[in-house]
Amino acid sequence: MTTTHASYAIAETSEIITPAVVLFHDVLERNLERTVKIARDPSRLRPHCKTHKMREVVRLQLAQQIAKFKAATFAEAEMLVSEGVLDVLLAYNLVGPNIGRAVRFVEKFPKVTFSVTADHAGPIEKLGAAMVAANRSIEVLLDVDAGMHRTGITPGAVACELYRQINEHDGLRAGGLHVYDGHHHQTDVEERRVAGLACWQSVSRFRDDLFEQGWPVPRIVMGGTGTFPIYASIEDPAIELSPGTCAFQDAGYSERFPDMGFEPAALLLTRVISRPTSDRVTLDLGYKAVAADPPAERRVVFLDLPDAQLVLQNEEHLVIQTSAAERFQPGDELLAVPYHICPTTALHKQVYVIRDGALAECWDVVGRDRQLTI
Repeated sequence: MTTTHASYAIAETSEIITPAVVLFHDVLERNLERTVKIARDPSRLRPHCKTHKMREVVRLQLAQQIAKFKAATFAEAEMLVSEGVLDVLLAYNLVGPNIGRAVRFVEKFPKVTFSVTADHAGPIEKLGAAMVAANRSIEVLLDVDAGMHRTGITPGAVACELYRQINEHDGLRAGGLHVYDGHHHQTDVEERRVAGLACWQSVSRFRDDLFEQGWPVPRIVMGGTGTFPIYASIEDPAIELSPGTCAFQDAGYSERFPDMGFEPAALLLTRVISRPTSDRVTLDLGYKAVAADPPAERRVVFLDLPDAQLVLQNEEHLVIQTSAAERFQPGDELLAVPYHICPTTALHKQVYVIRDGALAECWDVVGRDRQLTI
């Protein structure tokens, strides 16, 4: 069977088991190139690997001279190191067994600059003590709350005290600040820019306070996909830009940030399995194949069915209502753009890579696991 669309075409789909993520290699490369262009220099980038979780994408980024990376799990961090990455930030505050895993990580990969984030005195002390006991040390970035109120601490006296604790602990090294502002979804470019610059002013003032204490602040890891162009425009050598979603892009970010120019590279191929009524089509695209965190009616966009309404979704089924239902028979195919690609990728063991309109190979989604060897 052949799937066609103005921007996406697959010459032969008979070997693709659906539902499947199909990754268009040329679009991915354009997105990576555009990321570097916006940053103006690959050395300013620390892209997040949580979107793709794949070794092959890391190789493409390394080929773009990107050397620093960000991860959310130890599995993602280990995946990065397996491809030769020597500078990894695990941007996730460590508690419980993950403190011991951090010790094992630095023991196993002594040549890697490995850093983590923290925002509370208790875990900071436990991590430092574990490193001292192992005769090791680790860089810790203070996690700053930029207004999202998910993790982090607001700049101020308590934040200064935590940074002092990090800087003075024998098992820890002050690595700077981590600032994620994922709550900034302003579609208006100027509104987003104003919000981003206000965030930067607060963080830079806090950095100045830390400098006055004589404490090093070697890096400030700023923003995500939506705001990294704002921080890229600021001339400050400490800034490291950490976009993630734009490597694959999705319908949600395309809708929110149309100005950025990224294209969806990872789509979902799905097949019709039933025609229950005259205006409904049932597909094999249940919530085990596409992220279920957006509202049910906004989980995917069908490129060839602009009037499609999502009316029902279960584990293995997606029912849509469309005036074009009569066009479809069981076995027919559709391409859909997920609204949220990051957790969608994690639902799939592998992706099908399309080059020059043909299925070229499959890539394993290695980093979707919670644990590789550590």
